[in-house]
Amino acid sequence: MRTRTFVAAMALLFPAPAFAQDHSGHAGHAPAATGKPDSVAVHAHESTIFHAFRLETDYGGGTDGPVARWDLDGWIGGDMNKLWLKSEGENSDGATEQMELWALYSRNVADFWDFQTGLRHDFQPQATTYAVFGVNGLAPYFFETEAHLFISDDGDVSARLREENDFLLTQRLILQPYLEANLFAQDVEEQNIGAGLSSAEFGLQTRYEITRKFAPYLDLRYERKFGETSSIARRHGEDNDNFITAIGLRLMF
Repeated sequence: MRTRTFVAAMALLFPAPAFAQDHSGHAGHAPAATGKPDSVAVHAHESTIFHAFRLETDYGGGTDGPVARWDLDGWIGGDMNKLWLKSEGENSDGATEQMELWALYSRNVADFWDFQTGLRHDFQPQATTYAVFGVNGLAPYFFETEAHLFISDDGDVSARLREENDFLLTQRLILQPYLEANLFAQDVEEQNIGAGLSSAEFGLQTRYEITRKFAPYLDLRYERKFGETSSIARRHGEDNDNFITAIGLRLMF
């Protein structure tokens, strides 16, 4: 989704004239009267396979010590149907505390919006597999949005919402504030999680795009546990918040 933000923004600000909507690949020319239905052209366009991936990896320090993190996100497919792959994780003080792998079928259902379903597997903090249902798209004012519902192999229900936006200070220097929140429908005792809003992350990434595909960045983020999850952390002698400063690199391919 992140790879399509600029294109989506331009499409909203400068909509193409009707004659430029020909899916046959002859942009800028009125489609010829071939007598063939539009579905033929759409099918031909959809048969072309594209891909877009983004990898972010950073290293920094927080209240609880050094932290390394990675986030791989991308897709393979056409305009309508895609295989969406995602992996993210966090290593703190030499130990992997979080590691997830997603594989989703993504179907375009509206302008700039995909419905997604598939599987997510957590390797850490506990091996758990989830069924995933959600949406991925561009909300008004160019807020890139990911909203997913998870049902674990134990029947636990949770959800995650992520919002982010890009603000161009120059053509190369970009500010990206972001928010991610996790919610649970019930207590998950084996993971020390309480029902309700369990945790959230508020961050600001400042990156400099040397090229579109290569951008170092500075990331400032604040992580906090809420509600019963926060109470459980305090009972175990753990901090319920953490402020992290990290430097990283974004790669597009």
